Amino acid sequence: MAATASSYSITMRLHTAPDHHVVGTVATSIAKGGGVVTAIDVTESRHDRLVVDVTCSAADADHSLELVAAVDAVQGVTVHKVSDRTFLLHLGGKIEVSSKVPLRTRDDLSMAYTPGVGRVSMAIHDNPEDVRKLTIKGNSVAVVTDGSAVLGLGNIGPGAALPVMEGKAALFKRFAGIDAWPICLATQDTDEIVRAVEMIAPGFGGINLEDIAAPRCFEIEARLRESLDIPVFHDDQHGTAIVVLAALTNALRCVEKQLADVRIVVSGAGAAGTAIVTLLLAAGATDVVVVDREGALATGDESLSAAHRELAAATNPRRAMGSLEDVLVGADVFIGVSAPGILEAGWIPTMAESPVVFALANPDPEIDPAEADKYAAVVASGRSDYPNQINNVLAFPGVFRGLLDASAHEVTIDMLLRAAQAIADTVSEEELHAAFIIPSVFHPDVTKRVAAAISGREG
Repeated sequence: MAATASSYSITMRLHTAPDHHVVGTVATSIAKGGGVVTAIDVTESRHDRLVVDVTCSAADADHSLELVAAVDAVQGVTVHKVSDRTFLLHLGGKIEVSSKVPLRTRDDLSMAYTPGVGRVSMAIHDNPEDVRKLTIKGNSVAVVTDGSAVLGLGNIGPGAALPVMEGKAALFKRFAGIDAWPICLATQDTDEIVRAVEMIAPGFGGINLEDIAAPRCFEIEARLRESLDIPVFHDDQHGTAIVVLAALTNALRCVEKQLADVRIVVSGAGAAGTAIVTLLLAAGATDVVVVDREGALATGDESLSAAHRELAAATNPRRAMGSLEDVLVGADVFIGVSAPGILEAGWIPTMAESPVVFALANPDPEIDPAEADKYAAVVASGRSDYPNQINNVLAFPGVFRGLLDASAHEVTIDMLLRAAQAIADTVSEEELHAAFIIPSVFHPDVTKRVAAAISGREG
């Protein structure tokens, strides 16, 4: 059976015969079906029946239905109701606005709102730089999307993207104490997106672009960086690149290789792939080949888009040609940010000795990490149920914490390199091994170390 996950966790309310042994039978039927029971509660016990809540995790939605059917088939058991715990968590949204000041008396109101607030507004009018000190601007980030490239779900629109943006805002608060606001725009026109962000920018200390499809995202980011005096950061690009570089730094330590000496194949020439390549080259990589659906990107191929021609010009110094299988031969590192199942396990032995495989496509990777682990020296993925999860949460909270603390106006490549090194250094020599190349997102030092690296301050 596939690994179970808490994101497919359900609670079944059961009406059973008044026999407590039936609870064990239910648990056994779930286990036989490949589920994992995480809680059993008898919520009501009467002479004629028991009411039992059973919580279990499944591999996916279809598996959840199979587990419900298995329990319903147990003699003396009726499945009265099934609740999906992930949907329950989202009811009413995941974030809220709360006041930081008391509003109990007329005095409170007169200072927090009118007439006292007018004095503060005029002070900012007279000294605009005070807006960061006297408002939320100094600790606020806009999480902006058009819903065109949401997770692995594609172009599902701004409304369907809102749960993801809410989650992002919750992560900002949890890991960096930053107040972030989901901004889901009902347009996918580049000019309109740029103008909308420019118009809301006065209320924010930074802009986090999220889940905007390539190549539109490149132009949007470039134009906003040019027009705004606050930092603009596209997490799908730069957050991913930071964490990949951090993980690769430590993976190469495990296999005793140097970044400047290894051959790297990157599958995926979209937003994430482009940013990863850019940061790898800035960090000292010298031999990177990018592969898309049509094969390796190389200069001289007039069929490439403008963005891909630019990427080809910066990479593939050996002019390698062919498919992913072809260019993997002799490569030291595979980094996938493309599509599920495109890397065959049998290709990994053709790579160089002690190969590194990062299969990062979400939600399903380029290769099952367990299969890759049979042949590769170090394996990483975007999944939480395997070692070495490449997770942007390691980067973006600390990045914005550092940017806001420094009242920064822009994000530089040097900042990104320092952030990657800070994450890599969080794993000590004693901790480092092939199954632990990257710290947990819950490591207490990650955010403050990244923030210090970004701001240039000691943390």
